[in-house]
Amino acid sequence: MSIIKSFENRRSIYSLGNRQILSQEEISNLIKKTIENAPTAFNSQSGRIVILYNEPYHTMWDITMKALNKVTPPERINSTLAKINSFKNGLGTILFFEDYSVISALQRKFPLYAESFPTWAEQSSGMLQYMVWLALAENKIGASVQHYSPLIEEDIKTQFNLPNEWHLISQMPFGSIEAIPCVKKINPIETRVKIFD
Repeated sequence: MSIIKSFENRRSIYSLGNRQILSQEEISNLIKKTIENAPTAFNSQSGRIVILYNEPYHTMWDITMKALNKVTPPERINSTLAKINSFKNGLGTILFFEDYSVISALQRKFPLYAESFPTWAEQSSGMLQYMVWLALAENKIGASVQHYSPLIEEDIKTQFNLPNEWHLISQMPFGSIEAIPCVKKINPIETRVKIFD
């Protein structure tokens, strides 16, 4: 498959199922190989990943729903619950973190760039998330990127005994693709790309 075709095939998949496309070991190895090859500023390798399957995976979304119950207006709670349940229907969830102990060390070592390191870490995290997402899509595994931090961050770190220096960036529920997404609307390319020659 060409790389452009891979880009086109990667979509946000919300209708997830738990049909086993790859084994847990194969999925985990795929993600490990991805993080090994993700680019980072100053080769910082500050990205951290937690892969949740089975009970820990469901616990994570239970924590999320409990947190959302406290802040969601009553008229929206049913749709919110349906959305969370759609994430729980899959095979697992990947949590993406940035290790701020690494970032802080770089800030001390290279004070000239200190203000930029958090931004560069966010950019590296975005690339890592996209690489993982693309790798899953190439293997016919659906996924989407969710952002429930900082709402759930402390509870997640406590539940899974994760270092305090890890900052939760996003959550990626994944599973078998149970419905094809609608056609993606793409704005005119002329409004998004300028070419000068």
